[in-house]
Amino acid sequence: MERVEAELFTDPGNDAVVRLPPRNFPGVLIQDDSLSIIRADIAEIVEACDQGDVSEAREAAAILLSNLLDDLLARYTAALKAHDIPIPFYRAP
Repeated sequence: MERVEAELFTDPGNDAVVRLPPRNFPGVLIQDDSLSIIRADIAEIVEACDQGDVSEAREAAAILLSNLLDDLLARYTAALKAHDIPIPFYRAP
């Protein structure tokens, strides 16, 4: 294990925005329980696809996209803007 100092750009919650050395841009730290939930949600989508239930798969994917990933990305971009760090990717409006 190596100990390093990290820069914290948000509160230290389940999805903290942090920058580790020597990275130019921060990342999002996802806690173990949250990661496990994301994995289970994706497994549900895969299972629905395997069963040919496209509407169930789409619904589960839409929930994951809007309730988790869009929120994480919004928190990330807000943290970067608050600290005058340019957004390192293009995001369509």
